[in-house]
Amino acid sequence: MVENPASLIHFSSSIGQITVTATRKGISHVLLGKPRSNPLPELHPTDLLAQAKFQILEYLDGSRRVFTLPLDWETITGFQRDVLSITLEIPFGSVMTYGQIAQLLKKPMASRAVGGALSRNPLPILIPCHRVIATSGKLTGYTGADGITTKILLLRKEGLSIVNQKLA
Repeated sequence: MVENPASLIHFSSSIGQITVTATRKGISHVLLGKPRSNPLPELHPTDLLAQAKFQILEYLDGSRRVFTLPLDWETITGFQRDVLSITLEIPFGSVMTYGQIAQLLKKPMASRAVGGALSRNPLPILIPCHRVIATSGKLTGYTGADGITTKILLLRKEGLSIVNQKLA
């Protein structure tokens, strides 16, 4: 017997295709953009996935600032979990730097490691790694959908001004 079967939904949005996966514990993955291989068919549609789709689309149309979805943290451990826990607390319309997160972790030299942990964020948008920028204000390191272009779109949806891939 499978202990934690996954369910899956695909949908289109203003930033492109989004795929959300859930387990019994909560949302486990959000994939922005088209899958690299043939997408899996939707599996075991659930009320949770319908709610995830609804909340993500509300966020993207500007009517939602906070998500109220349970997240499945089971595959996120150690340093990455610490980084993503801090990132989850960055308010809508605000940003932090990789260095600030490293400081909060009491690892001031770990800015690059913070970036590495964020690049493997399995829950983009829900855990808002797009709100993390370089100390210079430059937008760097976004792996979702169209990369920095998507990061710019998300930050602009939150009311931030971006000029030449830099926070203005």
